[in-house]
Amino acid sequence: MPASSDHQDPKSDQSRQKTPPKKERRLLRLLFKMMLWGFCLAMVAGISIYLYFSADLPKITSLRDYRPPTVTVVTSDDGRKIGEFFRERRIVIPLSDMPDQLLQAFVSAEDARFYKHRGIDLFSIIRAFTKNLKAGTIVQGGSTITQQVTKSFFLSPERSYDRKIKEAILAYRLDRSFAKNEVLYLYLNQIYLGHGAYGVEAAAENYFGKKARDLNLAECAILAGLPQAPSRYSPFRYKDKAKQRQIYVLNRMVEEGYITNIEATEAINTPLDIKPRRNWYIEKVPCYTEYVRRYVEKKYGADALYEGGLKIQTAVNIEMQKIARKAITQGLEAMDRRQGYRGPLGHLAPSEVEKASTDIAKEMEGKNITDGTTLKGVVEMVDNENGEVLVRCGNRRGVIPLSQMRWARKPDITKGYWEDRIQMPGDALSVGDLILVRVAGHYEGKREWTKSGSSVETLELLSKDALWSLALHQEPISEAALLSIEADTGYVKSMIGGRDFLNSQFNRAIQSRRQPGSAYKPIVYAAAIDKGYTPATVIIDSPVVYLDEDRDFTWKPNNYERTFHGATLLREALTKSMNIITIKILKEIGVDYVIDYSRRLGITAPINKDLSIALGSSGVSLLEMVRSYSVFANLGYLVEPTFITRIEDRDGNVLEEAIPIKNQAIEPSTAYLMTSLLKSVVEEGTGRRVRKLGRPAAGKTGTTNNLYDAWFMGYTPTYVTGVWVGNDQKAPLGKSETGSRAASPIWLDYMKGILAKKPVKVFEVPEGVVFAKIDAKTGLLPGPDTKKTLFECFKEGTVPTEQSQPLTREANRDELFKENL
Repeated sequence: MPASSDHQDPKSDQSRQKTPPKKERRLLRLLFKMMLWGFCLAMVAGISIYLYFSADLPKITSLRDYRPPTVTVVTSDDGRKIGEFFRERRIVIPLSDMPDQLLQAFVSAEDARFYKHRGIDLFSIIRAFTKNLKAGTIVQGGSTITQQVTKSFFLSPERSYDRKIKEAILAYRLDRSFAKNEVLYLYLNQIYLGHGAYGVEAAAENYFGKKARDLNLAECAILAGLPQAPSRYSPFRYKDKAKQRQIYVLNRMVEEGYITNIEATEAINTPLDIKPRRNWYIEKVPCYTEYVRRYVEKKYGADALYEGGLKIQTAVNIEMQKIARKAITQGLEAMDRRQGYRGPLGHLAPSEVEKASTDIAKEMEGKNITDGTTLKGVVEMVDNENGEVLVRCGNRRGVIPLSQMRWARKPDITKGYWEDRIQMPGDALSVGDLILVRVAGHYEGKREWTKSGSSVETLELLSKDALWSLALHQEPISEAALLSIEADTGYVKSMIGGRDFLNSQFNRAIQSRRQPGSAYKPIVYAAAIDKGYTPATVIIDSPVVYLDEDRDFTWKPNNYERTFHGATLLREALTKSMNIITIKILKEIGVDYVIDYSRRLGITAPINKDLSIALGSSGVSLLEMVRSYSVFANLGYLVEPTFITRIEDRDGNVLEEAIPIKNQAIEPSTAYLMTSLLKSVVEEGTGRRVRKLGRPAAGKTGTTNNLYDAWFMGYTPTYVTGVWVGNDQKAPLGKSETGSRAASPIWLDYMKGILAKKPVKVFEVPEGVVFAKIDAKTGLLPGPDTKKTLFECFKEGTVPTEQSQPLTREANRDELFKENL
């Protein structure tokens, strides 16, 4: 009997359960095929996407020759930095010049798995996504250091899926082509770290004033915290946020095992010495550096200057430049004070004083106020009886004694000149005046001052210890320039182009052409000596009249003192800067000859073809004048002034190097005779103020009509220096402000400063120069009636052969003429 269907074999049931039904097997096969097809499609899509986005991607191998824009550095003669030029302030250094903790800090903060992933870190992307989701804001980025490098070098900063895909492709390629440390080298030199600094070296200099290799752990952590948002975590602007970010970096370093908790705590507690941002361009020698910038840009192009990483060494000496700046400042202020006080900046009503004082206080915030600092102030009280003035400077007060404001005289229109001195403070200042003052220490007076405006009942004494001693001040309105070169090399050791570079970048030492006045006369005299004149040649100083028929003009030149001296030796004529004799010499030797002679001495400016050039009527630059006087100092050799001594490219190749080349412009004997004549100008003539130098010096003053320009050109055996003083808008410097009074004191202060510790040198006497005793009046050999003699220098073969004879009535005619005048 067949078995009932209700009683089946259990084994057969198990067998049926293990074997899926046919329908299920078909479904599984279908799913498998779909998965296979999906995988294939994904592969095809991935490959297509890869091929599509990588078709026009740049080649990673281009990074093998990593040459980013780098800083061009300008240095002084002793290698100190005086300027930088850049579009991106970057200084490329090898990893060996970076401390290990700096590398560890950046890796910990930016890409902890940097040494483990292959350019793209999916784990970090997921982790960053999760943390950002929990925080509700972006607190962590998913990009690896490798991705950041590819983005920086090859891609735009736009945020798009296209860019992220390209970034991932390039990061993978970069990781396969470069070693990890090579990628890190690119990253740490390329990354922007705020305030114009690209790369860790530039950032270390920016924030801490040191090299990257000298950074401590605390400083390394500060820099490593900047890439996420350099402006937000700036140590300059947001010290608290920078500190928080530093702590985050240090904690990450602890987590990654690079440092211990104790080291992290010590770093957190390490005080940070954040240096104020240095403006190399303004801080050292701005006028000089600007001249170098213009030269290099013109010769090599803007790209080489701002991106080429050039190393430019100059001839400037920073200490000499400081001395020059001080001499210019003191000289202009002294001249300005000689011309009196132009009055206060303004006058305030009582209701305006408080607001003005608040504004002044804001200006003083963060200012390092020391002796010599200039401030604004409001006059609160004028004590004529005790000769003092109480001034409020923001939240501080000071006292001006009469001795520090006696110069503040005012013009007397009726007399047409300045009074010598004021007699009491009220002659110059009144309550409510807004003035400039200069801090001069602590108040040492005996008077007990009270706060201005206090009532008798609430009279409050001001603490003497809290009071400054002040000096009345005003900013000079005139300008000055100074240029000094080393005589034998032509190296320009210092150059001041104006009173304040921040107010005006116009370089008055080079770009300005002003009339040199009598400072041009030595060129005429040198030309005359080469035409046969000697220092003992006698010329008649007498009135002359010249008629210019072409312009229907009659010229009656005069000497500065408006007197005439009759028969005069050439030496005396230059010593006393006699105009008439110089004009007569020029007419005798010829205008064209003197112009050509000027060219030989380095004058390139246009020169008028008329007799007025004898008095320096044609404009020249200070540089040209220094160059021409250097011929006398160098015994006839012209040496071109040199600003740049060497330029190297970023690879150390020398682009140019200065080698002093001397070209003989005039005979050595002529040059020495001129030096001898110009020594007389210093010893006995218009340049005698500089006798205080106390060592051999030669020079010449120059003053133009209406006192528009004042010059002093001078030299020692070592240095040739020129000084010009004047106004940009041609206007008189002021009463009696000649080259002797306005310019020579600046020259003297500068030369005293730079020669203070140098040995005394004398001018060398070349071959071809002889000395002879002559009659000081006739220029001939001494005779029986000679009353005074002098020891004179001559070129060989030009010594007088005649003896001075007893004076007859005819011979004495010049003396009678002089007496009649």
